[in-house]
Amino acid sequence: MIDRAGLAGFLRTRRAALQPEDVGLPRGSRRRTGGLRREEVAALCHMSADYYARLERHRGPHPSAQMIASIAQGLHLTRPERDHLFRLAGHEPPAPGAGGDHLSPGVLRIIDRLGDTPAEVVTELGETLRQTRLGVALVGDLTRYTGPARSIGYRWFTDPATRALYPPEDHDFYSRMYVSGLRRVLTLRGPGSRAEHLAELLAARDAEFRALWKEHEIGVLPRQVKRFLHPEVGSLELHCQTMLDPEQSHSLLVYTAVPGSESHERLRLLSVVGDLSAPTAP
Repeated sequence: MIDRAGLAGFLRTRRAALQPEDVGLPRGSRRRTGGLRREEVAALCHMSADYYARLERHRGPHPSAQMIASIAQGLHLTRPERDHLFRLAGHEPPAPGAGGDHLSPGVLRIIDRLGDTPAEVVTELGETLRQTRLGVALVGDLTRYTGPARSIGYRWFTDPATRALYPPEDHDFYSRMYVSGLRRVLTLRGPGSRAEHLAELLAARDAEFRALWKEHEIGVLPRQVKRFLHPEVGSLELHCQTMLDPEQSHSLLVYTAVPGSESHERLRLLSVVGDLSAPTAP
């Protein structure tokens, strides 16, 4: 059963403990008290301010597990704090293990401070969980996908638009890389895993995937320099730096250009026109 008083008290204390700069928000000159405002937390949690306020006041409907997960992420909770929040709301916490969508507070703090850099957080199956504004401008909003299409490896073989942002001469390498990466994750996670499910779906749908899967190739790693074909600013060569969160098996990917290069200038242009030029296809 939901513990409304405990839930309300926990939400209030966690909101008060967060500062605007902790979540990438400006402090502003009129803020009189520490902590975040309810409407700010509601925006971070992708819900109405009225709904969130009622939770803090012991009222409102019983929040779903999906809603609690969104609140936990918006409040930058650690995994133990997230599990506590689930139990207060009368839900079982998500099972431990890789493949979860909950981002650690440390990773969130980093990506919140990368507003002028293309960056994203992805799972081991290539599912994008969070992007910076310039990351969306570079490759489109990759967080909008649902089901198997959340994985870029799945989209690579099922959605031609996914390949349009990469030079044709790189396509064969990416096909090998995604098949090799999926085989690695399947071996790591075993039968019944989401990796196995993706492999079965792709084998049933795509001849190129079936042919590459039979090769049993392993160890095809991403290149440090990735080339993009942006519909507005043209071609870019960007260095990809990766930071791994081993607890969640998430990777933070940060894309930068060599200062003074043509790609550096085009990246600066993208930061100006990004909101208007973000491609609709990944």
